[in-house]
Amino acid sequence: QVRLVESGGGLVQSGGSLRLSCAASGSIFRINDMGWYRQAPGQDRGLVALITAGGKTNYADSVKDRFTISRDNAKNAVYLQMNSLKPEDSAVYYCKAEEVPATAPFRRFERWGQGTLVTVSS
Repeated sequence: QVRLVESGGGLVQSGGSLRLSCAASGSIFRINDMGWYRQAPGQDRGLVALITAGGKTNYADSVKDRFTISRDNAKNAVYLQMNSLKPEDSAVYYCKAEEVPATAPFRRFERWGQGTLVTVSS
């Protein structure tokens, strides 16, 4: 089973930058899409950015032109560079990966990290 561990969250002033990292470990056969989601207090978890194994990306409208998602397939890692941060970006950020297990390559499993807190002060 793939395990995901996020890092890089913290407190930053409005207009500042942070870079989140997510590393996958465990018995990895193949990982398809990887992405970042966020959840603010009292709100549902929502997509921030997604990247396919081939590098195609998709962003939430609220972060386009400010955030950049990237991945290193050799390291089974995904990153989120966040620039021009705003207070409304404050949330717990979660990494997600779609795992293809070696024992059942026709199946797909969603794996989530434990989350990392990002707080943007005004």
